Amino acid sequence: MQLIADKRENSRRCLMSILHGEKKTVLVAEDDSDIAGVIIAYLERDKFAVIHAADGEKAIRMAEQYQPDFIILDIKMPKKDGWQVLMELRQTTDVPIMMLTAMDTDADKIQALKTGADDFLVKPFNPEELVARVHVILKRSQQYHARENLKLYKTRNIEINKITHQVYVGPMKMDLSTDLTSTEFKILMHLIRYPQRVFSREEIMNSCMPEGNACDRTVDSHVSKLRKKIQQAGIVNVPECVRGFGYRLGD
Repeated sequence: MQLIADKRENSRRCLMSILHGEKKTVLVAEDDSDIAGVIIAYLERDKFAVIHAADGEKAIRMAEQYQPDFIILDIKMPKKDGWQVLMELRQTTDVPIMMLTAMDTDADKIQALKTGADDFLVKPFNPEELVARVHVILKRSQQYHARENLKLYKTRNIEINKITHQVYVGPMKMDLSTDLTSTEFKILMHLIRYPQRVFSREEIMNSCMPEGNACDRTVDSHVSKLRKKIQQAGIVNVPECVRGFGYRLGD
């Protein structure tokens, strides 16, 4: 009886922390109770508020209800698997998502990244590594959203003013503002917000060409033309193609 009472009290405290925004909230969607218990214990030890869903449908409901800061999502779950949950969540939120799977295949990793996952971890895993990855991804996500509110975006070689649409490239700050098409400018803006992240072709299509009849080859064509224009300023291989994944701006 005391154990049940302690669990209820812990759940109550967790929900209060979520409601008052006292802690970062992690949704753990995992149907294996033993694995879920280990993940939850290590996350709570690192001062996260944790909520748990044992199936895909509940994971979607809890994500909508509690708006967690991070989601850990198992692939093989009842009712809706991790792929279905990931695709549904990506229609409404950009919350960081880590996929868990027992299958260590390149196909699964590529599918996870293309569908919008931020990380991919294979079972069995070190729970301390999992928590460390959560911290790193959350930090990057916070930096990304902070950059969303900026008017001026900079990397070492590229500077963009999103209000005036001015684009300066290279050590001599060559002005490419009038050289770029509207789509090329949108792609560059999309990539510079998070220079080291690899964006899939599908993400670029949805964000930069939402009204067009675009396909993978269309994205490749626009990026190729953008790369040639940036090369005029002495910057080679930007944006960078990450084979099998997509594109990133890099340094």
